[in-house]
Amino acid sequence: MAALTWPGDRLVPARVNRFHLASGHSFATLVRLTSWRVVWAIAFRWSPEFLHAWRRSLLRLFGARIGRGSRIYPSAWVLAPWHLVMGDASCLGRHATCHSVGRVTLGDHATVCQHGYLCAASRDIEDPRFPLIPAPITIGHSAWIATGAFVGPGVVVGEGAVVGARACAFSEVPPWTVVVGNPARILKPRRLRAIAA
Repeated sequence: MAALTWPGDRLVPARVNRFHLASGHSFATLVRLTSWRVVWAIAFRWSPEFLHAWRRSLLRLFGARIGRGSRIYPSAWVLAPWHLVMGDASCLGRHATCHSVGRVTLGDHATVCQHGYLCAASRDIEDPRFPLIPAPITIGHSAWIATGAFVGPGVVVGEGAVVGARACAFSEVPPWTVVVGNPARILKPRRLRAIAA
């Protein structure tokens, strides 16, 4: 079969395309992932919204470490619970996605809002085998990932930081800052007002 020509000066043989379908997971991991998907579809996804304790229990059953009072909504998706760590009173909101190929850590009171996306892996696009590259994500204490925001592989979102709605964070977000845009840039510091007595 003739080689494919891609932009640039490299020729890529067509036969390497068969590798693109490879998951990059071991057989044992694929069995574990499939078991979790069945449990998610039957017992997690259709549980009443207020049953956060039930969903915490299911995630813990599959190896997640979840603190007290954390809220995980039934429409949230966690790829691999055994790579998830959530602090006390943290939250995975409605339709949030935790693509936890690598470790994903949420600090105490950290929130991932609705449709937020945490992607803890990428692929080596220069390797014909297209292997997975896991890279951990850390969301600091009291940080907020706003609606529809994306946090990429290896990113640390500092304590108290805010990743604004629809923003895409591909590099470290400093503590107590607000970032917006794609790629995310610092908009302003986050300053908390004193609470009136």
